[in-house]
Amino acid sequence: MFAKLRRERAFTLVELLVVIVVIAILAAIILPKFTNTGLRSKESSLKSNLALLRSAVSNYQTDTGLCPLQLSDLSATTAPAKGANPTTGSSTALTATQWYGPYVASVPNDPVSGSALNYSVTAGSVGQVTSSATGNDSQGTPYSSY
Repeated sequence: MFAKLRRERAFTLVELLVVIVVIAILAAIILPKFTNTGLRSKESSLKSNLALLRSAVSNYQTDTGLCPLQLSDLSATTAPAKGANPTTGSSTALTATQWYGPYVASVPNDPVSGSALNYSVTAGSVGQVTSSATGNDSQGTPYSSY
């Protein structure tokens, strides 16, 4: 008379909620690791650019005995007329036959700040290339110490 009741196999509401909570917890753990990837990429690019330009300044100084007066001298296609004395920073005539540039194809901007990198021709820090970004990186290291 009465049809035998069949019980369908399905997930209960509690089981579904437990799965959703577990997925939410995993997402909360994983997502923050990917939120700073853009900044970390810019910081890595900054370190690479600084190493490249510092090497180019060193090569320029080895060839000419002088430092570039400005970073754009590293990408010049003809020898600049003057360079900076590595000790005093004073402008000194450059011997064109000792110049073997260009030393870089182009001078990049600071990827973190978006502006030009800092370059010094002041006595005591002649030829130093530093970041123009202010503050600290994602690890807490000041950009000025790169």
